Amino acid sequence: MAKTNQKQTFLGGAAVLAVATAIVKIIGACYKIPLNQLIGDEGFGYFNTAYDIYSVLLMVSTTGLPVAMSRMISEAGTLGRTRQIRRIFQTARLVFLTIGLVGTGGMMLLCRQLAAMMSQELSWFAILCLSPAVLFICLISAERGFFQGQGNMIPTSVSQVFEAVFKLVVGLGAAYLINKKTGSMAYAAGGAILGVTLGTLFSTIYLALIRRRAMAELMTECPDPTVFSRRSTAKKLLAIAIPITLGAAGLQIITTIDAAVYMYQLKGAAGMAAEADRLKGIYNFCQTIFNLPCAFITPLTISVIPAITEQLTLRHRKSANMVAESAVRVMSLIAMPCSVGLAVLSEPIMRLLGGYTEARLTLASTLMSILGFCVFFNSFVLVMNAIMQAHGYVYTPVVTMILGGIVKIIINAILVGNPKINIVGAPIGTLICYVMISCLNLWAMHRLLRRPPRLLINLYKPAIAAALMGGVAFLVNRLCLALELPLLVRTAGSILVAGAVYVGLVLVLRIITADDCRLLPKGDKIARLLRIQ
Repeated sequence: MAKTNQKQTFLGGAAVLAVATAIVKIIGACYKIPLNQLIGDEGFGYFNTAYDIYSVLLMVSTTGLPVAMSRMISEAGTLGRTRQIRRIFQTARLVFLTIGLVGTGGMMLLCRQLAAMMSQELSWFAILCLSPAVLFICLISAERGFFQGQGNMIPTSVSQVFEAVFKLVVGLGAAYLINKKTGSMAYAAGGAILGVTLGTLFSTIYLALIRRRAMAELMTECPDPTVFSRRSTAKKLLAIAIPITLGAAGLQIITTIDAAVYMYQLKGAAGMAAEADRLKGIYNFCQTIFNLPCAFITPLTISVIPAITEQLTLRHRKSANMVAESAVRVMSLIAMPCSVGLAVLSEPIMRLLGGYTEARLTLASTLMSILGFCVFFNSFVLVMNAIMQAHGYVYTPVVTMILGGIVKIIINAILVGNPKINIVGAPIGTLICYVMISCLNLWAMHRLLRRPPRLLINLYKPAIAAALMGGVAFLVNRLCLALELPLLVRTAGSILVAGAVYVGLVLVLRIITADDCRLLPKGDKIARLLRIQ
């Protein structure tokens, strides 16, 4: 392939996306933390209501089709069918465009009805401002799928950073100016969302320009001129995409229904109508922190699908399992310490990032502790779904995700309706949901795959390291509290000391294997440097 389209190694591509994700999340923190202070819990609730609705359409447009594109382009690339890569992209782009136009039109025309459905009528302006982003993100997904299927994660990474920068600058600026001029938190929340919409527009333009150049270079190489009809290409694309989309969209729809249910329960059975919007705003802010570590798992899922597909196309099943097991190890190295850290240090983190005090701090800390434990199980589910999708079992994650989502709604309806539990029931339902999906996925993989990858055996060492790290974080935090050190010093000190201990334990326990290192650029040198055999 041409130089611009050369495949990166599996973990190398994941590393590129992870770096971009880190930058995006830092920018996102610089965006959402001051935004919460600027528009308050009430405005933040409107902001997240718009995002809840947008996320449903986002799942429909960006979940199944990019995975299908990635698998099909990886397979075509492995067989040298460059002309078929172009056919796959053109077919997928047309489908994306159709979905985007329908999604944007529906969200724009029904913004007031959607806001009323979510029991937050004043969120209609934020929903309206976010609606064009559905079309743009659909087009972005087509462009990213083209590159990701070839193992090139750089365009995706750069475009994500562009989106984040626009969201920060335009979003905060618009929220500040609108709030200053109107004093309305609802309109200020809409202004904050404008940054997201403009960021997706700029990202669309950037990706389209570099894809045209990459496509022209790709077409100069034609080792295998085989190309299938648009109809057969679309049929295969949709056969992979539809079940994945149904599963992801189904869970997101359930999550949106769940949000409506717990708001209804808060205002009704729990008797907290006056406080419901504020409680939702606090919970949504905790979810923002929860989503931070989970976002670093997405690069793994994006990279693992074409990597496993390539090995399966070549009938190298042992290598495919090696990639899957490596992905689980890397996932656990990221998710487990984050999960334990958020649970143990929830109080100083929420005091520092959310500015919460007294009763609000107690509530936020409790919510964050429970969501902290959710981090690992959510991450495990994401990786297992990607592994099954790469093997062609696209319907199984649909069933497990929807079953877990239904259980979540039932549990939340019961717990949130109890005045003594109220909003705390929401993260409890989320935790039970992901634990259940994890167990179902493990069972399904052992039933469906002749020689399933060994996943659980790759988790116990990271679990030991994370547990010991959590103990250190707890002790350091208590020591700093006893010494009456400033909050920033206490929080940062606990994280840094615990992080150093964790890195040391990873090396001592030899959690990273030589096979993992070989999946990185210059992996042999890294293995020798770390003395890994």
